[in-house]
Amino acid sequence: MAVVEKPGSGSDLSTIINDERYRAIFYQILVFGIVGWVFYSLVDNTLTNMANQGKAAGFDFLLGTAGFSIAWTPLDYKPDDSYLFVYWVGIVNTLLISGIAIVLTTILGFVVGILRLSKNWLISQMAAWYVEVLRNTPLLLQIIFWYLGAFANLPRPKQSIELLGIDWLVLNNRGLYFPNAEFGDLFWMTAIAFVIGIAGAIWLNRKATERQLATGVYEPTLVKTLGAIVGFPLVVFLVTGMPLSWELPVLKGFNYQGGTFILPAMCSVLVALVIYHSSFVAEMVRAGILSVSHGQTEAAYSLGIKPSWTMRLVIIPQAMRAIIPPMISLWMNVVKNSSLAIAIGFPDLVSVFMQTSLNQSGHAIEIVAMVMLFYMTVSLTISGCLNIYNKKIQLRER
Repeated sequence: MAVVEKPGSGSDLSTIINDERYRAIFYQILVFGIVGWVFYSLVDNTLTNMANQGKAAGFDFLLGTAGFSIAWTPLDYKPDDSYLFVYWVGIVNTLLISGIAIVLTTILGFVVGILRLSKNWLISQMAAWYVEVLRNTPLLLQIIFWYLGAFANLPRPKQSIELLGIDWLVLNNRGLYFPNAEFGDLFWMTAIAFVIGIAGAIWLNRKATERQLATGVYEPTLVKTLGAIVGFPLVVFLVTGMPLSWELPVLKGFNYQGGTFILPAMCSVLVALVIYHSSFVAEMVRAGILSVSHGQTEAAYSLGIKPSWTMRLVIIPQAMRAIIPPMISLWMNVVKNSSLAIAIGFPDLVSVFMQTSLNQSGHAIEIVAMVMLFYMTVSLTISGCLNIYNKKIQLRER
């Protein structure tokens, strides 16, 4: 006689054990538990060892007085500020130099990448040598070269180099001096108008694109875009009484007074970051353009589209699908490689917080953890934003 198993008997258990989905969940829970236990053990062991050595753990030190000066920062920092404010100063300095470097790196890299594909032999060879030499030279050496070989050897303030022949835009061995903007009480209205203008320009271009897809008629939007981004804020600026003035740097005695400046160390790091990483961007751009079928170029030419328009409107948009994924890693590397500025004394986050503040306070674990958290947050933010853009430009089935 055959034995019939009732529901809820051992057959259900064997079904769960043999099901790949349940096994995968079980293994994930097991791995997560092991990782959590290891992390807890490391933290507990560290705190125990610190207690045995008489070292206090925690973040209370952040409210203590730093007591040291910082060579350069756009913030109003004073030596009697707290370590927490020093952390913020380091973040601002790092983000400032990284943001400028990312923008300039991307622009220069695109130009060099397109020049590598030029039909002019001399131009293409010069771009190729630019890429091969610079990307195969360590970034730290390039930073030191620009600092010791270029900016440290600039003339003294009295013999300053006037850029573009302008006496309030000068470069010397103490830095790059330029006017300092002083904003009036109503300047915030101009800033809001600028943001609204950007949003309006995006909306206008999106509507024009939708109409072009629907009707096939190209609608120029350059004038409207300039009117939204430039014209509208300019009108608000004039109506509010032009609430903006400039403080010019003036040579007094042995140095320039007034205005603002950036250190030679910052100039060196910025130039080195841009030149080094632009060589990688150039290769990404070249590879992305070559990944687009040559038939796209021929089709554009057959429609009477000019070569410059073909590159800008046909080739580059398709190449971006291949360019963006490696660009994510490069932008993150720009931010992380900015920490090499410590080699020449630029006060970035690593210099003012993980070096000076750590040496004074002795809270190594907390400070290193905070620095790691900053770089991780920035990297994940860059990756997330570019991944969103990358998904938008990918091909979709219709």
